[in-house]
Amino acid sequence: MDVERAEPAPPAEAGLTTGALARRLGVSPTTLRSWERRYGIGPAERAAGRHRRWTPRDVAMLETMCRLTSAGVAPAEAARAARSEVTEAAPPPTAAGTSGTAGAGATGAGEGTTTGRRAPMSSSAPASMPSGAVATAGPPPEDAIGQELRGLARAAVRLDAPAVEERLAAAADRHGLIRAWQEVMVPSLHVVGRKWASAGDRYVEVEHLLSWHVSTVLRRHTLPPVAPPGPAAPGPVLLACVPGEQHTLPLEALNAGLSRLGIPTRMFAGAVPAEALSAAVRRLGPAAVVLWAQARSTASLALAQHVAATEWGVKGARSQPLVVLGGPGWAGRPGRGMLRPTSLAEALDALSVAHRYRS
Repeated sequence: MDVERAEPAPPAEAGLTTGALARRLGVSPTTLRSWERRYGIGPAERAAGRHRRWTPRDVAMLETMCRLTSAGVAPAEAARAARSEVTEAAPPPTAAGTSGTAGAGATGAGEGTTTGRRAPMSSSAPASMPSGAVATAGPPPEDAIGQELRGLARAAVRLDAPAVEERLAAAADRHGLIRAWQEVMVPSLHVVGRKWASAGDRYVEVEHLLSWHVSTVLRRHTLPPVAPPGPAAPGPVLLACVPGEQHTLPLEALNAGLSRLGIPTRMFAGAVPAEALSAAVRRLGPAAVVLWAQARSTASLALAQHVAATEWGVKGARSQPLVVLGGPGWAGRPGRGMLRPTSLAEALDALSVAHRYRS
């Protein structure tokens, strides 16, 4: 009689390759190898041929590492906390000393860290961190902004859109729009821009992703446009990038701030042709015109002077707009009778006064 041969059982834990784990976590394989070399966060096992195989316990540790670095914790501290968390989560070995129990403990830790998807991140230490790790991993209170910047930059480099969006929204809610723009959004854009400049085009996608989500948060904090209360009310504030200029984020921040002050605006965004800008000034009769130039090559003082000289209204009661020059492109090009604020707060104050003066 033939004896039915049982199929061999598959390995209990085959583990993930480095490439598969990198895709799962949203980091590069180079980052995983760097963490292994620098901080000892590496695979517990190697398959035949010296290929790395990451067990559930390793995966749980790496997920914790990603979560903590996204929260702004320094990588070395995050590695210590991740090792401590996984070690404390694993149950003590049985008398037989089997590895199956340890594997179950690692799986439990993975569930606590939302295996396969990083948990929502806050500015404080994650609740799942062991109490001992909170004291060592958490930054001092005065470094809260620095922690937010590090976490935001790391999330952007990983192209972790949910984390970027959440951290930007949390910064705006926590600090208010002006401070979040000046101390979190702008510095993070500068950090990513410097990384791109020093590495060729390697990080251009990071800057684009971060810019998109900054814009999303700014627009979320922009109130709907308001209509002038009457025909005698001052005109709106017109916001436009000069011809050839596409950097609209500063104007989006200013537009959001003005909307919350109840000041009517007209947002024309990037690269407005000179003829269209002049026509809009004549049609709208704005109280002020903000011209943004990021680069010196796009900052045309002749255009600014032309806008400042544009008149509307009946003879004997003609009006002209206040022209506000925004952006580093105007440095060293002072325009007579024009304002050049150096911060979002200063621009909001100047435009608020100008609008009240016209009323």
